[in-house]
Amino acid sequence: MLKLILILLIIAAVAALLGFGSISGVALTGAKFLIGVVLVLFLLVVLGIIALS
Repeated sequence: MLKLILILLIIAAVAALLGFGSISGVALTGAKFLIGVVLVLFLLVVLGIIALS
């Protein structure tokens, strides 16, 4: 999932440099959403609500 976040951030940066604002915005929004999901899952694992075995 972290790979996908990095890919979306790179797409957003390249699209912004080339002047494609809407594509950049969509990629950045997707990356923000995935970062939120990763943070929530991380907190659930740290607090012991989800056990990884």
